[in-house]
Parts: sequence; C-alpha cells; structure tokens
Amino acid sequence: MKKIYRGYIVALSLLLILSVTVLPAYAVDDMWTVAKKIIVDVYAKIVSISTVLAGLMSAIAVIGAKMANNQAKNDQAWDWLKRIWLAWAVINGIGAFIAYIAPLFNGLATLEP
Repeated sequence: MKKIYRGYIVALSLLLILSVTVLPAYAVDDMWTVAKKIIVDVYAKIVSISTVLAGLMSAIAVIGAKMANNQAKNDQAWDWLKRIWLAWAVINGIGAFIAYIAPLFNGLATLEP
C-alpha cells in the first residue's frame, strides 16, 4: 500500500509541475510593443523636463549676462547660454532622429526566418 501511495504522490506532483509550466501567458502586447511604449513615454517626459529646464536656465543665464559687472562674467554667461541651447538641441535631436529613421528599419529586426 505504501508503494501505491508514493506513486500516487509522485504522479500528482508531476501533474502539478506540468500544469504550472505549461500554462500560457496571456499578454496584451508583445515585448517589443511594450518596450516601444515605455521608451516613447520616458523620452517624452525627458523632453518636456529638458524644455522647461532649458527655458529656466536660459533666463538665468541672460539675467546673469545683463547683471554682470565685467566682460569676463558676461562672456561666461553667454557661453553657458550656448551650452544650454546646444544640450537642448541634442536631446530633442535624438528624438527627431529616432522618429524619422526608425521606420526605415521596420521588419529588419525579426526573429522569424
């Protein structure tokens, strides 16, 4: 009787393990669609924050340039303003590059033969 009980427990354990590993995952979208949504959402937030910060820092740099009492501080404030605009252009340029270049690569990154 002990062998039958042990066989019964082993059979039920295997059935439980098999049922857990075989269940399909019901995902709404595939991994690439979800990743694209996340990247677009995060990048949109980065762009909006960088735009607000660029505007604020530009205002501070212009005020610093106008209130400078010597030419060196004035030049330094205008250099900072140039750096702020360049950084903002690079951040937004990455998004524009991805938006216009990524559709050209559609269908190239597939796992199917």
